[in-house]
Amino acid sequence: MNIWALIGVIAGAIIVLFILLRLLYKVAEPNEALIISGWGVRVQRTDTADSLGFKIITGKGVLVLPGFQTARRLSLDTRGANLQVSCVTKQGLPVTVRAVVIYKVGDDFASIANAARRFLDQQDGMNQTIHELFSGHLRSIVGGLTIEEMIHNRDALTGEIRSSSANEMIKLGLVVDSLQIQEIDDESGYILNLGKPHAAAVAASARIAEAQRDQEATTAEQEAAARKAGAVRESEIKQAGYQAEVDQARAKASQSGPLAEATARQEVVVQETKAAELEADLAEQRLQSQVRKPADARAYDTRTTADAERDAAIAKAQAEAKETELRAAADATKVKTAAEAEAQATKARGEADAAATKATGEADAAAARAKGLAEAEAAKAKGLAEAEAIKARAAALAENQEAVVAQQLAEKWPEIVEAGAKAFGNVDNMVVLNGADGVTEMFAKALSLGGTGLGLARQLMQSMGASSTPDTSAQNGELTPNQQPGA
Repeated sequence: MNIWALIGVIAGAIIVLFILLRLLYKVAEPNEALIISGWGVRVQRTDTADSLGFKIITGKGVLVLPGFQTARRLSLDTRGANLQVSCVTKQGLPVTVRAVVIYKVGDDFASIANAARRFLDQQDGMNQTIHELFSGHLRSIVGGLTIEEMIHNRDALTGEIRSSSANEMIKLGLVVDSLQIQEIDDESGYILNLGKPHAAAVAASARIAEAQRDQEATTAEQEAAARKAGAVRESEIKQAGYQAEVDQARAKASQSGPLAEATARQEVVVQETKAAELEADLAEQRLQSQVRKPADARAYDTRTTADAERDAAIAKAQAEAKETELRAAADATKVKTAAEAEAQATKARGEADAAATKATGEADAAAARAKGLAEAEAAKAKGLAEAEAIKARAAALAENQEAVVAQQLAEKWPEIVEAGAKAFGNVDNMVVLNGADGVTEMFAKALSLGGTGLGLARQLMQSMGASSTPDTSAQNGELTPNQQPGA
């Protein structure tokens, strides 16, 4: 029992030890390097510039003591960085260079150590570093080249870039697997113009070659068509000769055949004629006995039957005619009755329409007459009102002429002032000695002392007196001097 317990303890210890080793043992994959730092890992290597403060493990495993040592992984995978750099060439032309850089961490311990010191905690920042590094070298190199040199010798351009950046790449612990110039763009169209003369020359050569080939092909086609037409003509001539000979032989053969056939047919006809005569005699005898006599009997029977059927049909037709006559008379009576009823209805409708039209006309006439009377009454009332107004104005003028004149002057005052102001319209320079009082006095004189304003006032009074006199006399049936005939 103690033995089995001991065996169990040993097995458990082995399992625990295996699990512990499995947790502590770190293995470097083929595409990565383990960087071990911590207690007891300082290593002196001859292939590095200085003593390493860490241990580099590639392609194998190592025990890492937790709490005393740290194991971190540095990827040795290939990486790619896209470059798009704006440069200026030796000719002063702006260009944009697109390239791609394929790089990785070097496989030697020195490169791994340099890369670990710079990128172990920021491996994702390698692309940015590579982009900045190669952009600077690319600008400096492109600045000493022309566009023609860049286009025709891209390998030299990539070689210069790789050689100029080699020292920096070694310090970073990186190596360039591939550097490719993908495209060179220029905003000025210089590259496009470089290719136009060559493209035009190639296009011209192509058109010339195409025209020559078309000319040669056309000539060959015409010669072939002429030879073909000659061959066809010779063939048709020979075929026509052969056909004439064949037709001649066929005509001779066809003539000999009908001659022999006609002779044989003549003899056959003679024999057939004799046989036909005998058959005619036999048919006549058979006709007399088998056809004519039975036919005469059937004809007599048919005539008798036809006479009987004819008499029956005549009687039937007479009966149907009588029935049709009676039916037509009844239909005529029915139609006559319906026509008379329709005539009565039409007459009634006409009389109703005439009465309605008459009533409408009378109503319209009465409305027009009432409208005319209303308009006459309105005109009469308007005339009487105007006459009363004129009469009242004449009475007011007779009683208080000054008030009426004052009212009319007030109504016409704007016109009077405007007419008085026209007296100053043609004055260029005017000197007033008494100031505002002088201006007022001068304007008052213009309105009162023979001025236009006084003339308007006088005309207004005369027109009011003249208009009041004829209105009053007109009401008394008299004529004023202005209304005398011939005045």
